Amino acid sequence: MASEDKPGKAVTERVGDCCRSAERFERVREAHQTETAEDYVELIAELIDSRGEARMVELAGRLGVTHATVNKVIGRLQRDGLVTSRPYRAIFLTDTGRALAARMRHRHRVVAAFLLALGVSDEVAELDAEGIEHHVSEETVAAFERFIAGAGRTVVG
Repeated sequence: MASEDKPGKAVTERVGDCCRSAERFERVREAHQTETAEDYVELIAELIDSRGEARMVELAGRLGVTHATVNKVIGRLQRDGLVTSRPYRAIFLTDTGRALAARMRHRHRVVAAFLLALGVSDEVAELDAEGIEHHVSEETVAAFERFIAGAGRTVVG
């Protein structure tokens, strides 16, 4: 009996395939769980940089969600040590929150620049980068950066 015909080997291969599949889905679930926090701290940093402060009403309007939703997420971000806030006051990023926001802005710019280098329109590149930035590994971001540099382009911003 050839080794590929042995039942034990087939079962082992299927188990290995299942484990790899489970790992991929787990990675996607983890990315989804952190996506909201990443979007919020990125937007909070943008508002602080452009307006000097970030307020719940502005976050709700920009994100298209209710004030109650923003309040709930801000509470979670406070528990996670990413922001500080008091009722009826502006929201501030902690050092950890600022670092996360900077990392996400960089990832967004790299992904957008990569898509532009591929010939994607500005508007679509920005829209797609908003989702992709949360789901690519550091290795992939680095590969995007090498591709951009090899194409004679730079990451804007």
